[in-house]
Amino acid sequence: MEEEIKKEILRDLVDSHRWNMHTEIRNLKKGLPLYLINTKAGKKAFEKALKDLVNYGWLIAKKSTGEIHVHLNNKFRKEILGYIQKD
Repeated sequence: MEEEIKKEILRDLVDSHRWNMHTEIRNLKKGLPLYLINTKAGKKAFEKALKDLVNYGWLIAKKSTGEIHVHLNNKFRKEILGYIQKD
């Protein structure tokens, strides 16, 4: 489930062209299918997937207006696009 959530987060951000534009984390949740995040395990998997993506360096996190905002790291464009295209 966690890998699927990572792909959905990245796919959503790539489709929205969020390479240098921040978006709030709560808006990321809105873009995910409900069956992935509507359970307690799904919410934990979302938080872990988000933390992993930031630790990989694929997402850049920034605290702004009291919320945490993220955007895609342009330095890892090739790796990110390859990751979401593999199945």
